[in-house]
Amino acid sequence: MRALTFAVATALVLTTSPAVPASADTTPRLPAPTGRHPVGTTSLYLEDTSRPDPWVPSVAARELMVSLFYPAASARGPKKQYMTPVESSAVLEEAGLTTVPPDALAAVRTNAVVDARPLPGRKHSRPLVVLSPGFKRPRATLSTLAEDLASHGYVVVVVDHTYENVATTFPDGRVAPCAACGNHDPEFWSALERGRATDVSFVLDQLTGPLRHRPGADLVDPSRIAMGGHSVGGASSLAALRADPRILAAIDVDGSISTPVPETGMSRPVMLLGRRSAYAPGTGGSAKSWEDAWPLLTGWRRWLVVDGMVHPSFTDLGVLAGQLGVDLGAAVGGERGAAITRAHVRAFFDLHLRGVPQPLLDGPSPDSTSSSATRRRPPWVMLR
Repeated sequence: MRALTFAVATALVLTTSPAVPASADTTPRLPAPTGRHPVGTTSLYLEDTSRPDPWVPSVAARELMVSLFYPAASARGPKKQYMTPVESSAVLEEAGLTTVPPDALAAVRTNAVVDARPLPGRKHSRPLVVLSPGFKRPRATLSTLAEDLASHGYVVVVVDHTYENVATTFPDGRVAPCAACGNHDPEFWSALERGRATDVSFVLDQLTGPLRHRPGADLVDPSRIAMGGHSVGGASSLAALRADPRILAAIDVDGSISTPVPETGMSRPVMLLGRRSAYAPGTGGSAKSWEDAWPLLTGWRRWLVVDGMVHPSFTDLGVLAGQLGVDLGAAVGGERGAAITRAHVRAFFDLHLRGVPQPLLDGPSPDSTSSSATRRRPPWVMLR
């Protein structure tokens, strides 16, 4: 394996949303998007009749709920409900958070307007990003990232992988539990990643086929598609990249890779972004899965780790925990963690879907004192 170069960046300067002024309103809320466009959203129920559900074979078709986020013409209108009360209760119960009201996450304030009119302009002209959440986590937990990307002109689809999440609510009121939950061996995780890749390919078939004229989906440029995800959703992004040629690039955010990269290698762009405590090279455990994959990533690649963040820091839960009085043990605050995640994920997609150079991904931050490290453009950088 090639030697990995290590560089330490001094404090990374990122623009974050202004702090919410102190007031009597303590309702939790997502950070404001950083782009110039208002954000619209719609929820879609999709049914793949070509296959039974992989976790509940008695269900004859694979049912999926997805949220579509897109640049909108106006910020006026009702905002999206973050989660249903049933979903909120299931997430908090699974996390063991008994000090938080069960419906607390149902009250979270979002920024996306339900069924807003899409931004006017040329149809089928905007890049599409697919996002996949972590195991047991609803698609809602990636809303901060999805809203931000949409505010910068992307169409974003976030997929709920049914029965792999503590609760998925369907339009008719049914709630699917987590049939896949339990203790699992390595083969389970490989099968889950492959199954998610199949889910994503089906979603892409729908958005670029039967649903291509629906508001929001009608903005999608089918020639510019990429994927990212958190935890097993991030690892599944690499599985989907291998399985579907429409996906041009992928990001794995804090996810151990269970499905080996083929010995023939992967030439499309890949970025690995994770917490230092788990993914610094040489630390074993989860990091070894990245070390095994690294030599086989033969195209553009980056490996970045962040000091002071924990697993939920890359999702909405990192932001909302502090607002709900829950200490996750992260040295990096929730808003800061969201800013780091959004900036680096967006830079990756801007580079590979829009062709816009991204100095942020070229090495240590500009205030680093290691000019030689900057010239070498190290494959992985520790952000502090």
